[in-house]
Amino acid sequence: MRTADLLDLYPDLPVAEPILRDFGGKRAFFGPIRTLRVLEDNALVRRLLETEGRGQVLVVDGGGSLRTALLGGNLARLAHENGWAGVVVYGAVRDTLELAQYPIGIRALAPCPRRSRKEGQGEVDVPVRFAGVTFHPGHWLYADEDGLVLSPTPL
Repeated sequence: MRTADLLDLYPDLPVAEPILRDFGGKRAFFGPIRTLRVLEDNALVRRLLETEGRGQVLVVDGGGSLRTALLGGNLARLAHENGWAGVVVYGAVRDTLELAQYPIGIRALAPCPRRSRKEGQGEVDVPVRFAGVTFHPGHWLYADEDGLVLSPTPL
């Protein structure tokens, strides 16, 4: 169901501010949320995307940093191969032409060609807040061309 239609039915659902750009090959996607909080280090991003996604959406709070990319072509391929529905990054991505080739949703602030550190620092499955909303692990994210809508339960 389209996000506008969801909001017509459930007008009180949280809507993310429209600060994220679309980089993936699939513009509309949805699924239960997994979260990460990292800063210029994507080792945990890789570690989660190496697991079976089962239609989940990985939400990465990268602190809004545009100095390094937290997701690139290799990780997008991994996400697709492992069944993730999408990745939302409050930060930067790279390999944008490659990202668009994979049929998963990818949203981020902007591109940056610099790769991130690989130290494994960060937090997994904690509530993260950006774009005016809080993303809770286990809640649901619905995304399309009109925006991102959150729900505590599947709709």
